[in-house]
Amino acid sequence: MPRRHLRVTGAAEAPLRAALRELRTTLDVPGAFPADALAEAERAAAAPHPPEPGGKDATDIPFFTIDPPTSVDLDQAMHLSRRDGGYRVRYAIADVAAHVTPGGPLDAEAHRRVTTLYFPDEKVPLHPTVLSEGAASLLPDQTCPAVLWTLDLDAEGRTVATDVARATVRSRAKLDYEGVQRAIDDGTAEEPVALLRDIGRLREQLETERGGISLNVPEQEITERDGRYQLGYRAPLPADGWNAQISLLTGMAAADLMLAAGTGILRTLPAAPDGAVGRLRRTALALRIDWPHHVPYAQLIRSLDPRKPHHAAFLQECTTLLRGAGYTVFSGGTLPDLTVHAAVAAPYAHCTAPLRRLADRYASELCLAACAGTPPPEWVLAALPGLPKEMADGTRRANAVERGCVDIVEAALLKDRIGDIFEACVVDVKDHEPAVGTVQLTDPAVVARIEGGTGPLPLGERLRVRLTQADPGAAKVQFAPA
Repeated sequence: MPRRHLRVTGAAEAPLRAALRELRTTLDVPGAFPADALAEAERAAAAPHPPEPGGKDATDIPFFTIDPPTSVDLDQAMHLSRRDGGYRVRYAIADVAAHVTPGGPLDAEAHRRVTTLYFPDEKVPLHPTVLSEGAASLLPDQTCPAVLWTLDLDAEGRTVATDVARATVRSRAKLDYEGVQRAIDDGTAEEPVALLRDIGRLREQLETERGGISLNVPEQEITERDGRYQLGYRAPLPADGWNAQISLLTGMAAADLMLAAGTGILRTLPAAPDGAVGRLRRTALALRIDWPHHVPYAQLIRSLDPRKPHHAAFLQECTTLLRGAGYTVFSGGTLPDLTVHAAVAAPYAHCTAPLRRLADRYASELCLAACAGTPPPEWVLAALPGLPKEMADGTRRANAVERGCVDIVEAALLKDRIGDIFEACVVDVKDHEPAVGTVQLTDPAVVARIEGGTGPLPLGERLRVRLTQADPGAAKVQFAPA
């Protein structure tokens, strides 16, 4: 898992283009789509595969999407309602398989790309934009094919029934997190939106009970203003977390379906070793965060405020427990030894972002077959064994892109300020080199290495630091204690 979150907005011209082009070359980022893949995408956009017999017409359901304001590759749309004694979640997922022919040039190119990559100056999509931002995207007022999940919950938010089928849907509104949060807080949200808080909170409580965690780590955000890039921090809103719970709910239902059917692809994470948890407890002590031994880890996480520097520093450290996640495939009824994602504290699958992540298209097909009681398509079974490695390689490249983009922007922002003094907070200290670590500046929003002091760094404390290096070409920023 990446050490820090990154959200990228804006796409104006800037003097960073040369460094970003070099990063794309270094990481072997795919360029333009091959002509045959583009031609297939154009044909599919005009005429997707015919609906399967018995497919649902769900265009009467007023779905809505929740995404960043500039997003147009919309994978998910939802509609929330009450039912006797509980709730109904309808979750429409973009039906990529309705546009991609197995074994064709577009399919081959998707397997080469694996994930959508986000740069400050451009996006490198998994699928051509005529699909990912057009015919396959759940844009408002567009009728398109979808994989429709219907999840019935009881009064406590537990799943009591699951159905998944192909459907035709039509989203009514494109909402963003800030607007949703504001409407819910001031009481103006209509019931399908207002229920996001009710269901989200119930699912968060269940997550706590089963020992799962959701880390509200502040995002380091690159934005564009007046032709220049800037860095800032964004603490997730409650609505971010409620929205994420709907996706988690669906991913858990998908895992259960595939495990029951005996064939599937799971997102798994082994439990953190005792040594890693012990280090985290020492970090909590250094940051003066009270963590009694009888308090579960998940309960502690929920008590933290990411707007407080020492809490934000601890949340960053918590991401170390989430490293090692991977994809696990199984077939023929033989289940793998590891079926659980330790952070979710339950079996879990990626299935809600097929426009941006390759594995999700296959998970959707396996769940459709499992729910219908039919064998999975042969093209799915043929690709299944190779998916874990493909996804691991693609995820590593996506993480490298994220880290590289942030490093380049940080260096460009600071390149003329060598020797200047900044206010910072120490967010990480190396175990065996206590004078080396990581600092988080307040302004600009930079996270970088610090070394060169004569004594141990004060973890979680504010510190005045001097900029000693800022090289956009090398994508490197470094500080020393002032």
